[in-house]
Amino acid sequence: MWTPRAKTKAWSRPLADFVGSALDPLAAKRGFGESDILIHWAAIAGERLAAVCEPIRLQWPVRAPRAEPGASAEPATLHLRVESAFALELQHLAPVICERVNARLGWRCVGRIMLKQGPLERVNSRPQKPPPPDSAMLAEAETMTAEVKDPGLRESLKRLGAQLLARRETG
Repeated sequence: MWTPRAKTKAWSRPLADFVGSALDPLAAKRGFGESDILIHWAAIAGERLAAVCEPIRLQWPVRAPRAEPGASAEPATLHLRVESAFALELQHLAPVICERVNARLGWRCVGRIMLKQGPLERVNSRPQKPPPPDSAMLAEAETMTAEVKDPGLRESLKRLGAQLLARRETG
């Protein structure tokens, strides 16, 4: 006799549910207890500040060997990489950033901000379009693809060949 199975939860879950737990070990190497600051940096700092700075690491103070049992721990220092032109502005906004990070985490985690000037290490979301090849490369690629009968394919192969020839000469 057939009996209906009990309802079970679906196995599929959004990928976003797994991102935090996958990044947590990598974030721990930089002193972050969890990846929340890294993942939600734009929401914490605001779009304008997130465009010019990024968190590098969270440095915790060394614990005293004989600290009192009830003593509160000192807060950490958040190290930020900032584009050089915005370092002074970010220095003035450091207390605001500390408040925003602490509000996000729910406790007084960050006590001060250290700035490191330099370019941001972001992966460009849009690939850069290569410059158009010069006419000599196009002519050479056209002679190489002259036997291709399909005009659309011939044109595509000509552009690809010209890009590869230009890359070979420069590189």
